[in-house]
Amino acid sequence: MAYTKTERGQLFSESYALYLRNAEGNLVSPFHDVPLVASGEGNDRILNMVVEVPRWSNAKLEISKSLPLNPITQDIKKGVPRFVANVFPHHGYIWNYGAFPQTWEDPKLFDENTGASGDNDPLDVCDISALPVNTGDVIQVKVLGVLAMIDEGETDWKVIAINAADPLAEQLNDIQDVDSVKPGLLHATLEWFKYYKVPDGKPKNKFGFKNQFKNREFAWTVVDETNASWKSLISSEEGADGISRVNTSLESQNVDQDAANGFLSERDEFNPEAAPQPDSVRDWYYITIAKPEPEAEPTAVVNGEAAGVEEAAASGDAAVAAAAPEDAAEEAPADAAGDAPQAAAGDNSEGNSGDEGKPGGEQGEGGPAGDNQF
Repeated sequence: MAYTKTERGQLFSESYALYLRNAEGNLVSPFHDVPLVASGEGNDRILNMVVEVPRWSNAKLEISKSLPLNPITQDIKKGVPRFVANVFPHHGYIWNYGAFPQTWEDPKLFDENTGASGDNDPLDVCDISALPVNTGDVIQVKVLGVLAMIDEGETDWKVIAINAADPLAEQLNDIQDVDSVKPGLLHATLEWFKYYKVPDGKPKNKFGFKNQFKNREFAWTVVDETNASWKSLISSEEGADGISRVNTSLESQNVDQDAANGFLSERDEFNPEAAPQPDSVRDWYYITIAKPEPEAEPTAVVNGEAAGVEEAAASGDAAVAAAAPEDAAEEAPADAAGDAPQAAAGDNSEGNSGDEGKPGGEQGEGGPAGDNQF
């Protein structure tokens, strides 16, 4: 099914909201109304993925759990829009990032594999395809595997998938195929998720299964369990704190189109001129691996003192060093191929080109400006 978008507010600001409409023009929730399964059966299913952040961009856009109809909004923390830092050598997000509809990581469900409960979000997806996509696109993807990230004590699964329309999709059927077709990408993915919060002054993230990516069969168990949790969420009488279950197509919690358009009318009219992005999206932050005490967490430092992105940007010094234990088991996924780096012919989209974070995946000239001490 094709979907169209209706935007409200101003991009990169707290007012921004992107709503989805189905082929009939009716407003729908990307969390609840868009079906999880696009086609197929069993482990050969092709799933719908809602794109939140196009590759190489920095703005942290996500499906709102709390707003009726769950539009895609700019993530805000302490009143400030959130943007991920460019942690060398990665510019913004290194894949098309989004979520599976009709899934939910239940915070009351303890996962014995990770030793932590769910993060109360839809299931996250990394589309490793080379095909450009836009925020709000609903694309069909093929599941390849999953990474068990533990983010601030919560289970935060990251499914690895590829756009089914990508010509390389035929060569990718399980997680081990990624290292053959796109060598280095799994290792880069692990490193990205490990360190992306360090410039904000937070510790590195941890992972289950000794930092190994799990295969497609295991990934399907995660998909099916989170889909079952969503079904319980949508049908229960009490729901869950902070989650709007308003939809326009299901048997429970549904509203008609008049009510749906009423939610839309409450938002600011769309401003086509995006709000300014912070200077930090043009800077590069570097991770220095040192050897402190084994249990020490990485720290972002600037001018010899601990600092996050805001402090580093204010100082004009974008070279941020993070001290982290040098743990060989954590520095590469178990599925990584080979002992030495090698280049593969074909898709070369892993470079750091692109603009400074526009949704829509529009590719710009060059990359972010700033510290070039490579």
